[in-house]
Amino acid sequence: MSIASSQPDSGTRQATVNAVILAAASALNGSIAPVTIILGGIVGAHLLGPDKSLATAPVAGMNIGLALGALPAAGLMRRVGRRYGLMAGALVGGAGALIAAGGIGIHAFWLFVAGTLSLGIALAFVQQYRFAAADTGSDAFKAKAISWVMLGGIATAIIGPQTVIFAGDILPVPYAGAFVGAAVLCAIGLAILSGLGGEARFPPKPDLAHGPGRPIGEIARQPRFIVAVISAIASFGLMSLLMTAAPLAMVGHGHSQHDAALGIQWHVIAMFAPSFVTGHLIARFGAGTIIAVGMVLLTAAGLVGIAGFELMNFWIGLIILGLGWNFGFIGATAMLTTTYFPAERGRVQGLNDLLVFGFVAVASLASGTLLTAAGWTIVNAVVFPVVAICLIGLGWLALANRKKQAAATPPRPTS
Repeated sequence: MSIASSQPDSGTRQATVNAVILAAASALNGSIAPVTIILGGIVGAHLLGPDKSLATAPVAGMNIGLALGALPAAGLMRRVGRRYGLMAGALVGGAGALIAAGGIGIHAFWLFVAGTLSLGIALAFVQQYRFAAADTGSDAFKAKAISWVMLGGIATAIIGPQTVIFAGDILPVPYAGAFVGAAVLCAIGLAILSGLGGEARFPPKPDLAHGPGRPIGEIARQPRFIVAVISAIASFGLMSLLMTAAPLAMVGHGHSQHDAALGIQWHVIAMFAPSFVTGHLIARFGAGTIIAVGMVLLTAAGLVGIAGFELMNFWIGLIILGLGWNFGFIGATAMLTTTYFPAERGRVQGLNDLLVFGFVAVASLASGTLLTAAGWTIVNAVVFPVVAICLIGLGWLALANRKKQAAATPPRPTS
């Protein structure tokens, strides 16, 4: 039996308003991710010199920041509430974007990485948007609220790459303007987040029904928690591995920087566009089924990437990769929300994001090294064993649920 808080339907109106606000803020503050993904490896290669093996370190720095910021972001919001915590995250994002621009301006690789690390910390707060939306509505509204917030990513998919295209060269130093533009986006996002209302304004109230909550180890041993985290790691880790390497691989196989930016743009659109229906699909078919569909799509993305180096191979593969991430990651998030009581949510959400983005950081850092050492085909081949592990986990959970239901069903009387 899943665990979920019982929220009155009367709170759905405020939860809807908050979900819209969070979606708008996600569209702006989340744009720092595609800006960093598109330019991180290219700028890194530009700043490094002959040895390009650490070219993807700026993108890895962003993902390391995501992992490092997960628990502090959750802890800050437990103390000051979602509204002020998320506003602080937007402030960190603006500062990080300016640091990155400064690193480019003075040709300092590690200062640029420090800037992208700060952007990652800001993105740890952006990742909390989906939980903030889910936690302020009724149980029936949770999956829809998560999907609504993720819809902001469609605008992110346009705003981020277009910031690179139109602002990248507005300053005398190439690429620096894109990060100054990202800082402006974070400032606007901060203003939008100030409109959050209801319980999002205040620290969470004590859960009188369940007290301070269970030990985190007990929660983490639940099969649903384990499978939810594995699925999120697989979805986000594989997406990051391929997406981080893709711009470098595209340029390396004769395609332009503009082609790479458009490829990432369509990839990010594919990441978030299905959110129109993902919540409804989860409500109808269950999170496990939707995660499995995501794994199949990730496998298809790997096969398309292996098939060739033409521009369409890259673009189609990136689009399918985005679709697979959407089903896998939103499904995993929805599954995670059924594993904890309200008093436990901050610790569980923080632990989940720490684990997920810790693996994502490793994937993005390994991406450049693997691409340089083994090539784009091998990068895509990594998809298959990881998907297999995730599917085994889903099968294990389904079997455990079936045994639990059988044990709970009383035997039929015999005549």
